[in-house]
Amino acid sequence: MRAVVLDGIVLGLALGLLGVGMTLVYGLGGVINLAYGQIVVLGAIVTSLVMDEGVSTVLAALVGVSATVGVAVLLDLTLLRPVYRQHGEERILMGLLLTLGAAFVIGGLLTWRYPIGALFVNVSGEPVSIVGVPLARGSVWASVIALVVAAVLLLFFGVTTFGRGIRSVIQDETGSRLVGINPSLVRKVVFALSGALAGIVAITYSMSAPLTVNAGFELTTFALIVTVVGGLGSVAGAFLAGVLLGIVNAVSAHYIGQYITTIILLGTAALTLLVRPRGLLGR
Repeated sequence: MRAVVLDGIVLGLALGLLGVGMTLVYGLGGVINLAYGQIVVLGAIVTSLVMDEGVSTVLAALVGVSATVGVAVLLDLTLLRPVYRQHGEERILMGLLLTLGAAFVIGGLLTWRYPIGALFVNVSGEPVSIVGVPLARGSVWASVIALVVAAVLLLFFGVTTFGRGIRSVIQDETGSRLVGINPSLVRKVVFALSGALAGIVAITYSMSAPLTVNAGFELTTFALIVTVVGGLGSVAGAFLAGVLLGIVNAVSAHYIGQYITTIILLGTAALTLLVRPRGLLGR
């Protein structure tokens, strides 16, 4: 049981990063990015291709993260421009339609060009004992990276002036504009940050299991569930929800089966909306 829970925590930390990447974009621009999982897969495939050329894993990972940052910023500068001119439900609906189209395009191109593409970062070394349970070294490194990124994000949004500026735009775009904050610039930075998180998820996820070219929509589903449960716009809530849902996913998949597990996760999201519509730490 302890081994299953540890596996769930490792998965949950990656899901937390996914949720943060999606919730920041929604909180700032009112856009639910349904192409987010495909961006993660894009980063994985780019990293894998660079590694196949004999480049070191660290450098290949940097190239993969750069690719996801570039694609995320490109979406903000092109496809989502007409979305920002809308308001309320119109913005949400148009954003859903356009990002869903982008997901199909990115996923289709990757599947067509690299039908068996996958990324697996093999971290050699003996397993590490955690609370008496041997855990693969790759899972340990993935967890450490996710925790470091989480700590940096929480400090960034809680301490730095620019991080507080981002939070102010999320809470009140009109008010932040009146005090001299440029929402357009902040939005570009947040999309770049979201893309970087997608690339990091691709690397950390692949340290414990292969990340295949067909995983995009599954990752997007996970990101949506984590975002809803954690609370839209809440970084800490996304990480908390990611860990909790990772544990639920691992335990349920071990004892029940993966198909039923997906239903359980969706049911958890629906129950959260009924009991606490703003999520665990949403405001």
